[in-house]
Amino acid sequence: MIEAMILILALLQLKHWYIDFVNQSNDEIASKGIYGDRLGLSHSIKHGAGTLGVLVFVLGVEYLPYIIILALFDFIMHYHIDWVKMNYANGDMKTKEFWNHFGLDQMAHQLTYLFIAYSIC
Repeated sequence: MIEAMILILALLQLKHWYIDFVNQSNDEIASKGIYGDRLGLSHSIKHGAGTLGVLVFVLGVEYLPYIIILALFDFIMHYHIDWVKMNYANGDMKTKEFWNHFGLDQMAHQLTYLFIAYSIC
């Protein structure tokens, strides 16, 4: 089962990179700090859908009810982690505080993925 956990973590990393750094629009970025905004929600829905896809790919549809719960968990966590970052983090990329906050944000996302992978395996 450790192989499945490593595969899940690797695929969640790929999903995270793609949705957060390749696919995210400037409008989504600007909207993540407005609680309930449709574009901020849309960004996090992409993460939940990506997690759903990763877990179905690795585990199969026989675990679908549990996979849906974990995908919803990822959606909720991603949304709130991003909202907190947008509202409480330093936004000036030239400061040490920005990079501290950005690193904390990314660590929170990675801990979410570790929890998801651990709960599967």
